[in-house]
Amino acid sequence: MATTRSAPPGSRYVDQRHYTIATSLSELRGPASGTVILDRSLDWSGDGTYDLDDPGDMQVFYQTVLNQAASEGDLNRWLRGETLRQLWPSLWLPARLRAMWQARFPELADSSQALTG
Repeated sequence: MATTRSAPPGSRYVDQRHYTIATSLSELRGPASGTVILDRSLDWSGDGTYDLDDPGDMQVFYQTVLNQAASEGDLNRWLRGETLRQLWPSLWLPARLRAMWQARFPELADSSQALTG
C-alpha cells in the first residue's frame, strides 16, 4: 500500500513565495487605458504588451503585476487603486497573495463579498 507524504507546514514554494504589497491604494497611479508594455522583469512571456481598453487584457495585466511585482515602485507605476478595487473580485490570484492584500486593505475583501454574498 502506497503512503502519501504531505509537506511540513510552510515548506512548500507557495508558502515561501515573496509578494509585494502596496502601502496605500491611493499611491497606485498607473495607467488606466491605452497600450502598455510591461518590463521584462514582470512579464517574461516574450510579449508583455497589454491593451488596457480590453477588459480581458486589463485583468491579465493586473494579475501579472500583482504576482510578479518585486517592489512597491512596480505596483505604484503599473496599477491604479480605483481600477484594482473594481477588478479585485474577478482577479485570479494565489490564495495567499489575495489574503495578504485583503489583510492590508479590508475594502478589497468587502468588494469581493459584495459580489458573492
